[in-house]
Amino acid sequence: MERGSTLFLRAAVILIGIPVLALCIFVVPEIASFAAELYPDYSLLKYLIAIDLYASAIPFYFALYQAFKLLGYIDKNNAFSEMSVQVLKKIKYCAIIISCLYVVGMPLFYLMAEKDDAPGIIVIGLIIIFASMVIAVFAAVLQKLLKEAIDIKSENDLTV
Repeated sequence: MERGSTLFLRAAVILIGIPVLALCIFVVPEIASFAAELYPDYSLLKYLIAIDLYASAIPFYFALYQAFKLLGYIDKNNAFSEMSVQVLKKIKYCAIIISCLYVVGMPLFYLMAEKDDAPGIIVIGLIIIFASMVIAVFAAVLQKLLKEAIDIKSENDLTV
């Protein structure tokens, strides 16, 4: 397959990563400072929120790297390989980790939403949890389908 056939998807992966990097650099410190202002008695709240948000960025970027690897396998005509199954498995685990991190951090966001009277903060957290779980389920289904396709392909190769 030509190398340029997945160029659009590679560009999309990069365009997904850039805004998240900007959020990590500019918005996360502001959110943590805002939480510290709302609850001056709980000085650790600032650090807990920053750790939770930055910790979720690590599996996000690892999943983007795995998506790049998968696109490389597709370019090299190795899409139906065990390596692709492993990449999808890692993407699934990254999505589950992101969802778990936001579930653990949800009480922190609840405190912010309650004090500031902004229920949208909770809704944003729930959307991230739901989207991560959808990605995890989608990756699991693709992983299973790809594994079955590889098994069928190896059976056909043996019978010929």
